[in-house]
Amino acid sequence: MRICVTCGVQHGDPPPVRCPVCDDGRQYVGWEGQRWTTMEELREGHTNRIEALEPGITGIGTIPAFAIGQRALLVQTPQGNLLWDCVSLLDDDTVRAVRDLGGIDAIAISHPHYYATMVDWSREFSAPVHLHQADRRWVMRPDACVEHWSGDAHELFGGLVLLRLGGHFPGATVALWPSGAGGSGALLAGDVLQVVQDRRYVSFMYSYPNLVPLPARTVARIARRVDGLAFDRLYGAWWGREVERDARAAVARSAKRYLAALASEDDELEL
Repeated sequence: MRICVTCGVQHGDPPPVRCPVCDDGRQYVGWEGQRWTTMEELREGHTNRIEALEPGITGIGTIPAFAIGQRALLVQTPQGNLLWDCVSLLDDDTVRAVRDLGGIDAIAISHPHYYATMVDWSREFSAPVHLHQADRRWVMRPDACVEHWSGDAHELFGGLVLLRLGGHFPGATVALWPSGAGGSGALLAGDVLQVVQDRRYVSFMYSYPNLVPLPARTVARIARRVDGLAFDRLYGAWWGREVERDARAAVARSAKRYLAALASEDDELEL
């Protein structure tokens, strides 16, 4: 199996000439052209940082950073553990550490950029992968472990609920963890809701690397959906990208700021 160096998504052998995930307008093929690696090669020069973030949630991220550089989150509940999002590297140290935390009972991924080596993780821990059916065309390594769900919500266990927000991808998903933040609730957002440098805010984009915004109506719809949820903390896709408190209000004011920035001063503007 081959792993794209730019996005970290695993493909079968032989891989395509260009990674379809990167060739899409939301991503990019690396400046050095299409490059591939393998799990074995990745293990030679990388390891995973595994760090508790609060009771019941642990971050897993590869060092040095690989591909997009996201971290995964392992959420522990009395009914089972969820791996939220995924990283490409899976090695013996990671397997041992995750098993010590109770293993993985289900995997859910926010959007195709983080599909990574989800099949390898699934097979190692005998855990199904829950993906929204709207993004099924982006599964580069089809496998029976992948279970596609539809609609706007999908309940798992331990109170965890997957919620389709759309925007970044049609099936872009967040996970609501009601027990997070000391019982005040946490939202696991990947970069469907992107925690920005000023961590009082998030942003909403069609393409982050190519700086392509989302339409105002899409952002307004996402904001309305999030406003109906109960959570105080928001976990983004990278280390340190968290809105620690009052996160629901942070999403609301971020949407308001975004919509104000898109508002045209001249409705007759033509390109």
